[in-house]
Amino acid sequence: MDFLYTYCLPPIAISLAVILLAVILLQQKNKRYPPVAGTILHQLIYAPKLHHYMTELACKYKTYRMVDLFKFAIYTADPANVEYMLKTNFANYGKGLFLHNILSDALGDGIFAVDGDKWRHQRKAASSQFSTNAVRDFSSEIFKTNAVKLVGIIYEAVNRDESIEIQDLFMKASLDSIVKILLGIDLGTMCGTNNEESIRFSNAFDDANEATLYRIADIFWKMKRFLNIGREAVMRSNLKVVDHFIYKLIKSKIEIVHNSKNELSLNKRDFISRLLKLTRETDPKYLRDMVLSFIVAGKDTTATALSWFLYMMCKHLHVQEKIAEEIREATNLNNTSSSRVDELAANLTEEALKKMQYLHAALTETLRLYPTVPMDARVCFSDDTWPDGYSVKKGEMVVYQPYSMGRMEFIWGDDAEEFRPERWLDENGIFQEESPFKFIAFNAGPRICLGKEYSYMQLKIFSAVLLSSYIFKLSDETQVVNYKTMVTLHIDEGLYVHASPRFEHARNLD
Repeated sequence: MDFLYTYCLPPIAISLAVILLAVILLQQKNKRYPPVAGTILHQLIYAPKLHHYMTELACKYKTYRMVDLFKFAIYTADPANVEYMLKTNFANYGKGLFLHNILSDALGDGIFAVDGDKWRHQRKAASSQFSTNAVRDFSSEIFKTNAVKLVGIIYEAVNRDESIEIQDLFMKASLDSIVKILLGIDLGTMCGTNNEESIRFSNAFDDANEATLYRIADIFWKMKRFLNIGREAVMRSNLKVVDHFIYKLIKSKIEIVHNSKNELSLNKRDFISRLLKLTRETDPKYLRDMVLSFIVAGKDTTATALSWFLYMMCKHLHVQEKIAEEIREATNLNNTSSSRVDELAANLTEEALKKMQYLHAALTETLRLYPTVPMDARVCFSDDTWPDGYSVKKGEMVVYQPYSMGRMEFIWGDDAEEFRPERWLDENGIFQEESPFKFIAFNAGPRICLGKEYSYMQLKIFSAVLLSSYIFKLSDETQVVNYKTMVTLHIDEGLYVHASPRFEHARNLD
């Protein structure tokens, strides 16, 4: 008995342990988890129309779970949950190892692949540059120049009476623009005047980016990478081309900074030159990861937004006409038929762009229905409970759904699925912002898109130049336009349009 008394827990301790265990079990039992709406098999079956399928589930549940191979993934279209994840409890949701592993080969430790100090350091460095007037003015000049080049390409197609695959042109124009802003060089992919090395880089970058996206659905990608087979082998080869091109440019810029004998020779306006000048950051890997991350952010997103916008203009010709009239008034070029396209571009000042409230609304309405990133993901770092009362477990992937949210009647009203730019304007025709947790196209919270204003600037400049010069219609009015199921919302098989001069005797290139 003495042995039992010495080595066994006292009765009161045993009682407390039992009570504690009972409380824990009761808490687990009382936790509410989102309903299970389907499995990864359902997602594969509905892959060609995945966002339609997920939107139907969001309409039914708002928040729900999908069964993966060994775990749950939680999806939500509830703005309250989105705000909680992206702002209120921001520290508990991040990229985590799962998403970092998928992205790291292409983006390394770039801003979109990391959390914590690495993310904060890059965000601060990037913010300090993108907020300057010098970079903003430099970017505006580049957007105008490339918009004029694009009109020139369309002009040639019109003279040949050819239809135009406009999404491909937008992709090239966006790549040329973002590389020029970041590195100060002209790739020339849009006009086909680039050198062979630039062509290899552009193609390799696109292929590597697409292969990275496929990793999300391929559970065997790590094995393929280890064995260097299939898509992973091709990706490794493409990344060698990308790295060779980027590292060469970065090395050249670092040498220019080190060898410069006076500050005037460093008076560059591209992003990396300014970063090198102000911070003296010379780690090539750090600069490479940052550059590639911003190319990803500035290329496909803007190009897909412009593509869906032009599709909406073709489907709603009265909106196209109204925007063209607004542009003429804002630029004071009412007699557009006698105006050159470069004169129009020069008149797209910051003040003129601000006057284009209806264009801003139409672009935003397009992004509401066709967000460039239709779904975005985070990893939960510790057990949590959301505002809707549902619990989330540590390690679970959580996904918020901009595409589905743009179609929720409880968020936008009975006409949620209609394209109606007027919903963004007040009684005086002035654009009215919505909560970024409701309109989530540019993310929200501490990770809100640094380039949001730049994106709107590029979208408005390209739209203004194009719609002032031409009337656009679908090449095939019976064409059914669908998205391609990727991380970014591409139009599947491109967007073919027919352009005709807005004025019969318009002089576009004279």
